[in-house]
Formats: sequence, structure tokens, C-alpha cells
Amino acid sequence: MQKIALKQRTLNSQINWPETIHPLLQRIYSGRNLASVDELDLSLSQLLPPDGLKNIELAVDLLEEVLRKQESILVVGDFDADGATSTALLIRVLRRMGFAKVDYMVPNRFAYGYGLTVGLVQEALQDKPDLIITVDNGISSLDGVALAKKHDVKVLVTDHHLPGEKLPQADVILNPNQPGDNFGSKSLAGVGVVFYLLVALRRRLRSHNWFVDHGLQEPNLAEYLDIVALGTVADVVPLDRNNRILVNEGLKRIRARCCVPGLAALLQVAERNPETLVASDLGYAIGPRLNAAGRLDDMSLGIECLLSDGSEAYEYARQLDSLNLERREIETGMKAEAMQYLETIDVETGAHYGVCLYDNNWHQGVIGILASRVKERLHRPVIIFAPGDDGEIKGSARSIPGIHIRDVLELISSQQPGLILKFGGHAMAAGLTVLENRLDEFSRYFNKYVQQVASEELLENTVYSDGQIPEEYFSLSVAEMLNQAGPWGQAFPEPLFSGRFRILNQRVLKSRHLKLEVTPEDAGQRLVVEGITFNLFDENNPPRELANEVGLVYKLSVNEFRGQRNLQMIIEHILETDDA
Repeated sequence: MQKIALKQRTLNSQINWPETIHPLLQRIYSGRNLASVDELDLSLSQLLPPDGLKNIELAVDLLEEVLRKQESILVVGDFDADGATSTALLIRVLRRMGFAKVDYMVPNRFAYGYGLTVGLVQEALQDKPDLIITVDNGISSLDGVALAKKHDVKVLVTDHHLPGEKLPQADVILNPNQPGDNFGSKSLAGVGVVFYLLVALRRRLRSHNWFVDHGLQEPNLAEYLDIVALGTVADVVPLDRNNRILVNEGLKRIRARCCVPGLAALLQVAERNPETLVASDLGYAIGPRLNAAGRLDDMSLGIECLLSDGSEAYEYARQLDSLNLERREIETGMKAEAMQYLETIDVETGAHYGVCLYDNNWHQGVIGILASRVKERLHRPVIIFAPGDDGEIKGSARSIPGIHIRDVLELISSQQPGLILKFGGHAMAAGLTVLENRLDEFSRYFNKYVQQVASEELLENTVYSDGQIPEEYFSLSVAEMLNQAGPWGQAFPEPLFSGRFRILNQRVLKSRHLKLEVTPEDAGQRLVVEGITFNLFDENNPPRELANEVGLVYKLSVNEFRGQRNLQMIIEHILETDDA
């Protein structure tokens, strides 16, 4: 069992809750950093206006000029779900607005790597675009932007990643995290930045009578919030109020079956019911299938799925589902190898503050997922490396709350020049390239600099609970209420409860999962609840019988099976002491 420190959330007692909000929700929301009850209003009217984005009018100026001249646009995306949704959203709406020459190119991670690289620009120049628009990338593409500008190609960078010391010399940069930007939400995903660009562009074109003069139906951008919701959740950006509005409105459209055919097809192959969809379904079922294309093959497959309006959408979705199964198999093998190595180190001794792992057989497209798995196991910043070209290796980093991984890489880069060839990212995730023959050197410095910013408290795996709940709250109606009370996600976590339970029955499923029937410690057997914990056992932790009484940290969920909906506890942690 993983060692955790269980703490109850600190509640904001200053909020005056109306009686219409369930007492349990009052408690939960009080632990979610809300300043007032007004923040629960997630209507589109509460969305921040685009005016606060630095350079938004300059970006619209550029696009309007390109539109009136009918110049060609090349959209350069990223090979993850945020990049795919950003690309599909931009292309769909620009074409509806009357842009006749819009195409896209997405970098193959194995040929070019991330962003608007020199190699990618060289290939793009063969098609002679007038304007390159980067989505979900570009803020660190100094050389690629410079090459495009050298050939008189205009460049509009739209991104959300943290910038380095230097900015690319693009015609316009749209990024809420660039210096001098006062936009009220710094947590927009790449697809969110694109959405705001399109909102501002539509406003401009409307004011100039573009749609009326050219006989075009003005696009209703709310129709595309299903795509925005998918990219926002899949990129695991913090769900501040503005992002919750975008995701909530997108989920409402999906539940009403008003989503693009590609997303509907992905829901079908993932066996998710659109009418009961929640944000976690986008993150755990749809996002991985979309990401599988960029991890193993070419993200063009995912983009085409989201661009499709006909029956071919299902075929794209089926291919993405197949790639995701292949990705899982590769990940399983890599994880087993990584865990074998982890058995040889003891992070509890304090010698390992930041962990680097490398194997020359590991798949470059899966190292990000493996980094997340190892980080969850160790509760330490982790970088997983895989082979690149010409003696280089590619790394994917994942961090823990309180340790800004990009800042750590920036510190290493500034104090050990040349050790990192290139890097980029944000607080919780980053990518980098180093030379294979300098990996040991890099690993030592990574461990050293993580140690400098880490404290014992940060390295303690703390799980925050919303406390215990009374017997009457163990009901299907309460679970359904919690499902709909989100959207839940990064920085606005799904309700997590804790308590002591007696185990009435337990059985192992597929040698990995554990199914339980439990009753709260003080309930006698008046109440029996089913629970399941996934992937509890593996080769290093074989199945065994639990004690009769345990502490459980769990979510209340709804289990749908053969048309029946029942209450189910999703057990996140099992504590065989008196900690819960």
C-alpha cells in the first residue's frame, strides 16, 4: 500500500450559502478556494471578455487582412489532444468565416519534435503559406519563427505555455502567460486561447458587416464548446472559474448530443453515454484515445476525426481506439521495467529528490504517461527518457504540487549551460532534450536542484479529504448530485471522502482489482455499499486478504451496467491503520 498523509481540507467559513445548495455541496465548495457563491454561476454570460488578452486586436488585424486578401494559412499544431482540438477548432471556424485557403500541419514527434521547428518550417515553405498560425505551441520556437520570417511568411503564435527569457520574433503573439498580459485567467489551454481569438475575430467581422456582405451565416461559437471542453480537460490545466465555464457549457452540449461527429464517434468506441457524461470521461476515456495518434503514429488522424462531418468519423475513431490499445500494451511493458528498477532504490531515505529513468528500448510517445505513473508511485518529480537521434535522448517530466518543473529546468540550464539542449513546459509537466552521454551528469544536477526547492512537507504524499459523510448520504441520488455539481478537475478536485469501514466481502478481479462490500464502522449492517479499487495489485504487490476493518479514501460514483444505475464507491486509498 502506498504511504500517504491524510488531511482534511480547510474550509472557507466566510461564504453565506443559500439554502437551495445541499449541505454536503456547501461543505465541498467551501474547500475549493471559492471566494463567493457567485463563482458557482457558470453561465456563458460570466465568461471573461477577450479584451484582456495582450495583442488580441493585433491578432485580429492580421487575420482580417489575410481574409480580405484571401491569402493562405497553415495551422501548425501539437501532437497532443490540446493541439488536435486547437487545430480542428481553428480550421472549422475559419472556413465558416470565409477563409478559403486553410490547411494544417502537425509535427511528427519522431521526425521533428515539439513545436515550430526549423525542419518543420523548411517542409512548410514548400507549400508557400502566407501566414503560419501556431496553436498550443510556438512560444519557445525562436529559430523556427525566425526562418519563416526570413522567407517573408507572417507568423501568429497562439500558445499558453510559459515563455523563456526570449520571445520569438513573430508578427503577433497571443499567450495569456506572456509578459505584460493582464488576462484574468492564466490557465487557458491552447484550445481556449484559440477560442478567444475566434470570439474577437467574429466580433470584428460582424462590426464590418463581413458576414452580411458576403452572404455568410455568422458562426455560433457556442456550437464548438464541445471541442474546447475536450482539449481543456485533456490538457489537465487548472479548472479556474473561466475554464469551468468553458468545460461546463461544452459538457451541456455533449449531453444534448450536439457535438461534432468525431467526438460522438469517440464516445461510441469508448462506450460512454453522452447523456451522463462528466469531465473525467473526457480526461480518462476520450483524451487518451485522441492522444494515442500523436504518441504512436501521426496526430493528423485525430485532427481528421474532429474535422469529419460524415460517416468516416467512426472509422477514424475506431483507428484511434485501436492505437490506444496498442499504447496500453507498450505502457504496461515499460511500466513493469520501470517498477523493477524502482525496487532497487529507496526514496524514503531522502537520497532521491528528483528521479530520472532511461531505457534505450522505451517508446518516445509513451514516456509522458510513464512519467505520470512513476510520479504517482514515488511522489517525486520524475523524468522519463527515451532514445532520440544523433546521440540525443528525449525526456518527459512530471512534477508534484509545489515544485515548478519548468523553473527547475530553467535553473539547471542557466547554471549548467549546454547540459540541456532544449526544454519547455509549465509547472507540472515539461519536455526536454539532453545528450545520452551526459544523462548521469544531468540526473545528478536534477536531483540537486529539486532538493534545493523541495521540503519534507512537499515530498510527503498528502491526500486531502472532504471528511466523513453520514449514512444517509450513501445514496444514488447524492452520487448523481456530486457528478453534476462540477465540472471537477485539476485545481477543482472531485469530492473525496474518508472513513473507517468493516469489510463484509472481498474478491480480486483479474489479479489486479479489488471488489469490496463494506459497511461504515458505526452503521452495523444497516448499510452495505459496494466499492472497487483499481490496479491495487501487481507483480511486486500480489493479491492478499485485507484486514476486517480498514480506512478508506473514496469517491461516490454511479455504476452503470446493463441499463441499471447503482451507487458505487471508487476507492482511491486503503489505510490498514487508524489514519482514516
